[in-house]
This record gives sequence, structure tokens and C-alpha cells, in this order.
Amino acid sequence: MRKENVPQDVGLAGPMREVVYAVGEDGRYEAVSSYGWDPKTVALSQAWDLILKELEAINAKVAAGELSPLAWHMTRHQMEPPLLAKYARINRWRIKRHMKAGPFRRLKPALLARYADAFGISVAELQTIPATLDLEFETHRE
Repeated sequence: MRKENVPQDVGLAGPMREVVYAVGEDGRYEAVSSYGWDPKTVALSQAWDLILKELEAINAKVAAGELSPLAWHMTRHQMEPPLLAKYARINRWRIKRHMKAGPFRRLKPALLARYADAFGISVAELQTIPATLDLEFETHRE
């Protein structure tokens, strides 16, 4: 894509810009800032809609006592057990077990703190799920 053809459509990030690479006048690639591109915005919006639906389903399972808040936070942060295992330094099979409500309730504070650190939240936030989901991108959606 040529530098003058770089799209400047406002995306999910609103007024924030991203760097894309385009061919300049001299035929070389150079960094160009862009507000976004409509097809990319649509694709990201659809992906987040799926994640939000999944969070609603998990929210119902947490309320029913089938799953723990850990499962909700993993979905919210888009983490599968193998990735969370690396961040929290906990075996995958233990994470899968802790996604169940009963075992999660019995976790020691030190282990809860490792999970909370991996998500960048407090232990109190880890042990609950928010009543309303406040995602930053939602303010820029139409």
C-alpha cells in the first residue's frame, strides 16, 4: 500500500493512532500513523461481541456454582490454561481444577495472589466478577 492510501478510519481505539508500514515516494517502506481501517474495526468488533457472549454464559455458570470467578477472568483476559500457567507459574491441570467453584473457594491466599498478579488485579477482584462489564473500547463503538 502506498503512503497516501493508508486508511484513516476511526476504529475501536477512538482517537488513538497505530503504526502501519506503507511504501513511500522513494519506494521504501516507512512507518505511517493511521487511525484505523473499517474492515479491521468490524472484525475486532465481531470478535469482542463473541467474547462478551461467552462472558455472559460463564457469568451464569459462576452464579449457578458450576464455575469459579477464575474462569470468568481467564475469558475476560483471553487466557487459556497454558498461557495462565506460564504467567502464574502454576501447573495447567491445577488451573483447570481451580476453574471449578469448589476447589477455587479453598485456595490459599498465596495462590490467589499469584492468579491476581497474572491478571493485574487485586485478590478481592479475582474472587468476584463485576456486575457490569466496562470495556474501554465500548465507548467508541457505534
